[in-house]
Amino acid sequence: MSTNSSSAVKDLLPAQAWDLLKSNPTSVLIDVRTKAEWSFVGKPDLSSLTRSVITIEWCRYPDMSVNPRFVEEMTDALDGNVPSQLLFICRSGVRSMNAALAVQASLSADAPSMELFNVAEGFEGDLNPEKHRGGLNGWKANGLPWQQS
Repeated sequence: MSTNSSSAVKDLLPAQAWDLLKSNPTSVLIDVRTKAEWSFVGKPDLSSLTRSVITIEWCRYPDMSVNPRFVEEMTDALDGNVPSQLLFICRSGVRSMNAALAVQASLSADAPSMELFNVAEGFEGDLNPEKHRGGLNGWKANGLPWQQS
């Protein structure tokens, strides 16, 4: 789970993130995990909200180097739309916090007001005593919609 040292990015538990996405049709969820994670582990499914998750790698597999074009790719994916709320999710909440902080740092003082949120616990959550993810906490363990390819 993330440790948030910035008040500019707020942590939400997965159920809170889902509630926010349901209540605000202009909110956007960005999954910052790797292509391998999206393919083999699955990803949040927002189809019941008639929306899609934006997928942009924060770190590139396999060396896990930070994607230097992350903010640019996110801006391109938003295609000129400025959402009132951006939510970021990764496996357990660490990479997504770093991505959200990078976006926050890139916003100019005259940028439109936008709330930034990190989905604490992430998609798979923390390791359980058997060192497995996906059952203790996180998006999947909370029974929120997801799909696997």
